[in-house]
Amino acid sequence: MADEQRQDARHKPRHRVEYALARTLESAVSTLPEGAADRFGARLGGAVHRLGIRRATVEQNLRLAFPEQTEAWRQDVCRRAYQHLGREAAAMLRLAKLDPRAVVDRTVTRGWDEMEDALSEGKGCILVTGHYGNWEIAAAAVAARGVPISAIVRRQGNLLVDQRLDATRRRLGVETIVQRDAPRAVPRALRRNGVVGIVGDQDARKAGVFVPFFGVPASTHRGPALFALKFGAPVFACVARRLPGAGVRYEVQGTRVPVARTGDLEADIQALTAELAARLESHIREAPEQYFWFHRRWKSKPPPEPETAQQGISRQDGGPAVDDAEQDGA
Repeated sequence: MADEQRQDARHKPRHRVEYALARTLESAVSTLPEGAADRFGARLGGAVHRLGIRRATVEQNLRLAFPEQTEAWRQDVCRRAYQHLGREAAAMLRLAKLDPRAVVDRTVTRGWDEMEDALSEGKGCILVTGHYGNWEIAAAAVAARGVPISAIVRRQGNLLVDQRLDATRRRLGVETIVQRDAPRAVPRALRRNGVVGIVGDQDARKAGVFVPFFGVPASTHRGPALFALKFGAPVFACVARRLPGAGVRYEVQGTRVPVARTGDLEADIQALTAELAARLESHIREAPEQYFWFHRRWKSKPPPEPETAQQGISRQDGGPAVDDAEQDGA
């Protein structure tokens, strides 16, 4: 009881209001027919687009990713990205009322046999996805088919909303690993021959490795590659893409990615991370409106190259180290 009281004390009044609104919206969407809820979500996303919330970020990201496209094309993708976000928000609110059978009915899989073969090796499996399509559906689709999966998650600022989302995941059979616990929990899950799902496309700041993403260096989490290399776990590039047409359906696709081990761990991490980013990019190019352009993906800048040619010095010669570039503001 004391723990619950301390936990309640952390709920700010603003968070309580946000949670009440979210639960009210969840209740309303859940009572609508699925098609009506989907249309409502698209309209809601369109309204947010017109309000301009995070629109400058979306537009800047699209200019970086698609410099060859016209401004009219980018504006169209921007508008449809907001509509997609609204649809997936409605789908997630309805997900709280669904059961595993309903998840199976709404998803088709590609590469499932390959993943089952990988699990027969007894080293677990790592599924690496991104903020594309509906990443929560990707994990739920695996669990609904009877395969234990743990998803690495970041805590939301609103603890009440976070707890509700976590309860939905667990009800659908998806266990969660808080990001700070991943170094201990992921090896345990792999040793149990479990599946670990990682959304690996957020800006990783100074802790990440810089790899090309749409031709622009992006700080990317090294965890998926590090876990695969250290524990010998097969790694899959995975996405859950919403299918066009009537109804709310997704294609959950996983493709095994070869893992090269040259003896140089850092170089191998770099290579595998770059390959995973390239595979995600290829999916995004097929349906760019389904990507979460609202995140400042290229916020961190790579450190400058040492000016050895001009100064005639090098790190090996005892020259000064070059500090990481200063991080942009949040």
